[in-house]
Amino acid sequence: MTKTRESDTATPEETGASAADPVPAETPDPLAAAQAEAASFKDKLLRTLAEMENLRKRTEREVADARLYGIASFARDILGVADNMRRALEHAGADMREGADPAVTALLEGVDLTERELLKALEKNGVKKIEPLGEKFNPNFHQAMYEVSDPAVPAGHVAQVVQAGYTIGDRVLRPALVGVSKGAAKESPAGNGGQG
Repeated sequence: MTKTRESDTATPEETGASAADPVPAETPDPLAAAQAEAASFKDKLLRTLAEMENLRKRTEREVADARLYGIASFARDILGVADNMRRALEHAGADMREGADPAVTALLEGVDLTERELLKALEKNGVKKIEPLGEKFNPNFHQAMYEVSDPAVPAGHVAQVVQAGYTIGDRVLRPALVGVSKGAAKESPAGNGGQG
């Protein structure tokens, strides 16, 4: 006769389990859980990499802007010096240069050379002079000071430049102050006597 072990024939009451306990639910597949977690981590990694790339590009753009536009305030102050040099040269016209003392001629040549070097240094640092004479008026680059009746210049075009303008990079550092042509002066019809 075979002897049965007690544990093989133990009743549910003896083992502490009741017959009414539900059967344990299936445990989730560990492989599926690991794959879901890996997909979640991959998604987070891709998002972080994209954010880092955007941050890198934005930082590069900000550094380039700082390099280019960082001197804007200084350049704006220096433009007054360039304007005064230009005024001095314009005041000493060609007739004054012709009959001038050699010392005065040398002084004027020195001022002219200094102005050219100043403009060259500004241009080397991204500051460019706006030359609007004869161009169509553009409110983004020009500031209208007055209108001029000039039949040689089409209406809406720059007829005179009061003060040169400058750009730095693709931004306006200072608009050009200009006189805008309103075209030829309109003549009143002859013999009309002012009646319409």
